[in-house]
Amino acid sequence: MARTTPHDPPSTEGEPLYRRIATELLCELRDGIVPPGERLPGERRLAGHFGVSRETVRQALELLRRDGLVATDRRGSHATLPGLPVEAPASLTFPVGARSAPDGVARATVTWEPPPADHAEALELAPGRPTLVHRYRCATADGQGLRTAVTSFSAVALAEVEELARYRDRADGTAAAQLRRAYDWMRRAGLTLHHRDAITPLASTPSVRVTRRVHDQYERPLEITDLVVDAQRDALVYEFTLPGRAVPATADRRRSPVRRTADAGHGG
Repeated sequence: MARTTPHDPPSTEGEPLYRRIATELLCELRDGIVPPGERLPGERRLAGHFGVSRETVRQALELLRRDGLVATDRRGSHATLPGLPVEAPASLTFPVGARSAPDGVARATVTWEPPPADHAEALELAPGRPTLVHRYRCATADGQGLRTAVTSFSAVALAEVEELARYRDRADGTAAAQLRRAYDWMRRAGLTLHHRDAITPLASTPSVRVTRRVHDQYERPLEITDLVVDAQRDALVYEFTLPGRAVPATADRRRSPVRRTADAGHGG
């Protein structure tokens, strides 16, 4: 939101403006725009984002600090609220394979650009049409690549999932992108997710490629991800639930969770 005046807009309904800004910022934190532990933008950027003065931003941050939702140290303010629980099914994580090694460093960014040709075809996008493209990389401390992932989103996903659409204006490939709750956002938008994973070895390399395609209950494509894993140093873990067989009405109808660990080197 751009500022048109150096003065704060009048508050509404008698609520102090800084309290309203604190509420709006808290909603964005809970939406996962800034996940727990991540640094918040500086006061100047927050003031421009909400269209208020820096003093109002300071008051809003102070209110959140008193509630223990934001902390400040020498490097600035960061979110401290606990992460929201992941909605079922837990097996559908974004992006596929986004799990850091114990000594690894993960990096994720987004750009607004034409996706790879096979992604465009899978998402039913016209050739050359830009969309939101998410890139993920996890490497060990010595710089060796463990896994990389490229995800492209469809026009349907961006039109119906507000949290994803927000990234379009800041998808310059430089800022960190936290889309770990992307599937949760899709479900909250009323989309039922269905996915298909294909695992194939890469010729002349010790790596395998996992391609995940996700569509909704109307068979509309939502996203496609290509993950490359070093099969000599990593493994793929799949978790799924098997529906129980029909049982008498008086019996326990709970479903039994089944965990399967597949060595990536054998294609899972």
